[in-house]
Amino acid sequence: MNSSVGAGAPGPAKIRIRHLQDAKRAGRAFSMLTSYDQYSAKAFERAGIEVLLIGDSVGTTVLGHDSTVHTTHEDIRLFTGAVARSVSRPLIVADLAFGTYQTGPADAIRHGVELIRAGAEAVKLEGGHEIVPQVRALVEAGIPVMGHLGFTPQSVNALSGHRVQGRDHQAADRLADDALALQEAGAFAIVLELVPRSLAQRVTEVLQIPTIGIGAGPDCDGQVLVWQDMAGLSGFEGKFVRRFAHLREELERAAREYRGAVEGREYPGPEHSFD
Repeated sequence: MNSSVGAGAPGPAKIRIRHLQDAKRAGRAFSMLTSYDQYSAKAFERAGIEVLLIGDSVGTTVLGHDSTVHTTHEDIRLFTGAVARSVSRPLIVADLAFGTYQTGPADAIRHGVELIRAGAEAVKLEGGHEIVPQVRALVEAGIPVMGHLGFTPQSVNALSGHRVQGRDHQAADRLADDALALQEAGAFAIVLELVPRSLAQRVTEVLQIPTIGIGAGPDCDGQVLVWQDMAGLSGFEGKFVRRFAHLREELERAAREYRGAVEGREYPGPEHSFD
């Protein structure tokens, strides 16, 4: 594969699904981050991030909800358009919101088409065997699908909270079977969230399609984080999160400095005023 178009090699060429598959075969890890606006999207593109996810996490990180189940299809469609209009290189993936695909293939296709029209190049949905008909229908309709197994945030109530999944043998086997079923249905990649490292490694080795980990250890083919967690803006300090910046503290510092400058009448100064 030409390194100028490969996952993990920043450059102007467009990232396609095949580049993620090439990266898996070559053993090169690739990166994915959430993004919901033009500024983060442009920054991540310049940084060489291969995949941008307009996740239903926009509900909890931007819109103030306490769960992703409150994120609507219109929310995701709106933010998908903002990201897609702002960048040209990363692969754009958008979540299907809670309630937009669980009801069957027809609803999945309808909402998937609307996200593609908004600028997404693939959609992501949560679940295993129970959503195979939806995955197959989407793929047959020409809509690429990324799966999501392990802890699935839209099922937080059924899973009794944010808990690691697949710890016992039966649950691990079920997750592995679900992963194979999604692959057989046509999914091009699968996110593994909050699963033991050994299980993520097992699934990654068995699958021909890439796995993308979040709280699943270092053996997945790629990694994803919510960008506000990655950059230290959200304040969330889960075990699987590494803060690569401290934006929350920096933003607070800037706001305090601004307030002080205004109160002290140091801002605006002559250089910020018009004659």
